[in-house]
Amino acid sequence: MITVSRNDAGLQYEAELNGTPAGLIRYTLDDDVVTMAHTEVDPQFEGEGVGSELVKQALDDVRAQGKRVVPSCPFVAAYIERHPEYEDLVSEN
Repeated sequence: MITVSRNDAGLQYEAELNGTPAGLIRYTLDDDVVTMAHTEVDPQFEGEGVGSELVKQALDDVRAQGKRVVPSCPFVAAYIERHPEYEDLVSEN
């Protein structure tokens, strides 16, 4: 099971797979705009859906907070392109 949590102090979303750290998204925050800068998935978990679930839950969290997102990370940008239900979150900033 993949769980995702937001680490405000570390400015990152962190994914765990069955309790083991599996990946993260680093971000910056400027008022109500979250710039997702970099996504990492531990090589041992590649191909298991960790990255996609991490991005999905991070975007859902941004939506729940009423914030917008700048997908500067190519992986996040590609995810949004494949899932147009998240396009309304994209900020022009």
